[in-house]
Amino acid sequence: MTSSKRVQDRSKKKRVHDLEVATEKWKIVSKIIYLMELLKQEPEMVIPVRSLEQHRRQINLPKPHRISDFLCKTPKLFELYKDQKGVLWCGMTPKAEDLMEQQQRVIEDHSDKAAEHVTRFLMMSVEKRLPLEKIAHFRRDFGLSLDFRVHWVHKYPQHFKVVKAFDGIEFLELVSWNPEWAITELEKKVVREVTESGSQSEFPGVLSLPFPLKFPSNYKRVYRYYAEKIQHFQEMSYLSPYADAHGLKAGSLEFDKRAVAVMHELLSFTIEKRLVTDHLTHFRWELVMPQKLMRLLLKHCGIFYVSERGKRFSVFLTEAYDGSELIEKCPLVLWKENILGLVGYRGRKKKFEVCSEGSDVEGHGSLFLDQCDSEMGELHVQIEQNGTLDYEDPVLVDGSEMNVGDIA
Repeated sequence: MTSSKRVQDRSKKKRVHDLEVATEKWKIVSKIIYLMELLKQEPEMVIPVRSLEQHRRQINLPKPHRISDFLCKTPKLFELYKDQKGVLWCGMTPKAEDLMEQQQRVIEDHSDKAAEHVTRFLMMSVEKRLPLEKIAHFRRDFGLSLDFRVHWVHKYPQHFKVVKAFDGIEFLELVSWNPEWAITELEKKVVREVTESGSQSEFPGVLSLPFPLKFPSNYKRVYRYYAEKIQHFQEMSYLSPYADAHGLKAGSLEFDKRAVAVMHELLSFTIEKRLVTDHLTHFRWELVMPQKLMRLLLKHCGIFYVSERGKRFSVFLTEAYDGSELIEKCPLVLWKENILGLVGYRGRKKKFEVCSEGSDVEGHGSLFLDQCDSEMGELHVQIEQNGTLDYEDPVLVDGSEMNVGDIA
């Protein structure tokens, strides 16, 4: 526990360097995957570079930095060329196209597990239904397919269905309650015999399981100072995230501990055991969580870690990480790490080749960039003497390197 009310108020010495490195790693990957998915949706998987201007916010690339420079820093995944009119186009390399096909297979294999997580998400909600628009924010976090809103939501009618309210808002609604899924991930780890005995009740109730705590070494004073309060909180009984929480009083310890349990469960569903805090705040009412959610996350720093890197804050489930690496990596995480291993560029800029009408290269083979010698390096991360992370995003710096060697 800490007394910090804002992430910005937290001392730099209390930042966890390893998880800050993980934040930067996932940030780089998310930008690349966003562009790859965008290209995949194009009829011929190519797009004019100027059309990518409208996606600056999604890839966090403010002006005056050029999108073409961003793409040039990843020549193993993106190809650029100019047509006869001088228009610069972007497409994917054959390697990138193969990776997108591989992603599709991995997501299909993960589909049933994702359906379970979405169903359990609905089971935790107050009305057993959630706005489809809000769930869409978690698409990548849950490992859902690109056609999530069009096809995937209709693939599991035994679990959930899409309903439309009078105001036209679409909701995903629970179809049937599954008592076997009303057991938290923490219960499965700590008291695995509950799931094996078959003695669980149809509806969840009160739990008395402590949360795993993982404090960094520089938090020793914090732990000693709040040791009594932490122990009291850990020993308290609390309502299961799947139990009815209408009777809890907002601001009470019981209310806060159930909210911590909900957050713990939701983060356990994600493939990276990490979420953008903005997305979590959208579900305050549906999941019966406090208005000042960030304060709760900062207070329980042994369970969660909030990173302030970038414009959006991220919250980690600390027990899921060993240093900057996930302890358990699902196939989707391994796929992302393959993407990360192909991000990197060194060398001087060279002119783009012009694609002539008489070219004997067909299809995507006509997409090429005059390649310069490149090699993989290390992510440009510098550690200050005080042990904090001093990172400058290489994709935002003109003429800089984009290298992610040893953290991939």
